[in-house]
Amino acid sequence: MKQVPIKRGIESVPGGMMIVPLLLGAVIATLAPDTPKFFGSFTGALFTGALTILAVFYVCMGASIDFKATPYILKKGGSLFAVKIGMGIVAGLVLGRLLGEAPISGGVFAGLSTLAVVAALNDTNGGLYMALMGQYGKPRDVGAYTIMSLESGPFLTMVTLGVAGLSAFPWQTLVGGILPLVIGMILGNLDREMRDFLAKAVPVMIPFFAFALGTGLDLTKVWQAGLLGVGLGVAVVVVTGIPLFLIDRATGGTGVAGVAAASTAGNAAAVPAIIAASNPVYAEAAKSATILVAACVVVTAILVPFVTAWTARVVGAPADLPDDPDSPDLSAPDLMGRRKEP
Repeated sequence: MKQVPIKRGIESVPGGMMIVPLLLGAVIATLAPDTPKFFGSFTGALFTGALTILAVFYVCMGASIDFKATPYILKKGGSLFAVKIGMGIVAGLVLGRLLGEAPISGGVFAGLSTLAVVAALNDTNGGLYMALMGQYGKPRDVGAYTIMSLESGPFLTMVTLGVAGLSAFPWQTLVGGILPLVIGMILGNLDREMRDFLAKAVPVMIPFFAFALGTGLDLTKVWQAGLLGVGLGVAVVVVTGIPLFLIDRATGGTGVAGVAAASTAGNAAAVPAIIAASNPVYAEAAKSATILVAACVVVTAILVPFVTAWTARVVGAPADLPDDPDSPDLSAPDLMGRRKEP
């Protein structure tokens, strides 16, 4: 039987395993909104089970994070991590005072919200970062994502919104937001076989929770949200790229690693829905924020490789520096923020 290259076609789209199923779910929800009720059972659950799938996803993702890291990885990953989260907090403080929790209701920026901006800033596309560092950096720079992967999930976005003075979350919700990730990390570090077993499920679940998230989107607003998403994506590259470049230089790098981290992970598109489920005051903002962040994923996935390549040519990367012999040699075949274990 002749094979149809479905997977290859989806992956030809930047962030395709997140974006394509999400848009498919949105099309079905727009054209046939009663589909989940009509079929019910497992089919209906697939349309409405985003949070359940995400809970399992974060356990498996946590299992892929290794507690062991060299001092260089801690310094490099920690500094890039701090800048990304710091930029999210600054944006939350500024926009929180201007917009509060609700999205802008009219005009060119209709749909833009503090939640959308913070979610887009807070999570780095690790797969993209490591692929670029494999070409323009050193293995120790690739390993820095070991620390940066802690950005994944809704926990830090909840913290950022609370720091910004917006509607806070009870401690149980904050713990609940990070607990699946922590449980996965404990399991993966106690048992390498468990790490390998759980980590394999991470890329498989991405299209399923993306589809479920897409079924909650209204495509009549996609055009306007998409235009905003392009602007938001460019803003993420510029606003985070400059300080990330500077901090990378300050910690002994060429600056290329900082630019390569100026992106938005596909996982970030799931954060607004989780935030809204935890605190209903964000429910209105979450609808447009999901598609805005999804558009931002695509834009940054396209822009960051070009900007990184240009930066590498300017600074002469990869620099002729010895690698830390203890740093892991990691690689990543996809653009969804995941990594391979050595």
